[in-house]
Amino acid sequence: MKKLILLAGLSVSLIAAFSQDTITERPLIENMIQLYFDGWATGDTVKLGKAMHSSCHLKNYRDGKFIEYSRNQYLSLFKPHERPQNLSTRIVSIDITNNMGSAKVEISTERDLFTDYFNLMKTNEGWVIADKVSTRTSRR
Repeated sequence: MKKLILLAGLSVSLIAAFSQDTITERPLIENMIQLYFDGWATGDTVKLGKAMHSSCHLKNYRDGKFIEYSRNQYLSLFKPHERPQNLSTRIVSIDITNNMGSAKVEISTERDLFTDYFNLMKTNEGWVIADKVSTRTSRR
């Protein structure tokens, strides 16, 4: 009986610890993803760069070709601009285990819906996008 009570107590403690970790880390991840969204929406490479680890690679498969960009190559694709009025962003899901996580996000424009999958990691500087795979769905 004592073992059963001990096991139940440990289970509750582990669940509470995991839940607390998720509760405290999720807003930090959401803030980092919002920084990415803001940079993407306005071409602000400082914001985009802060959200991405220096070793981040971005991958896509389009027109029968595998495409990969380093962080710097990806950032070079952006130029500053006003945020489009018809642009919307949303976090579809976040999953966290210790200092690693994943997120599915969407960026919706007039012409396209971008669905991104981020591999996330928490470093001494906070949460960052370690890698990204992306797909684009045309609205036309």
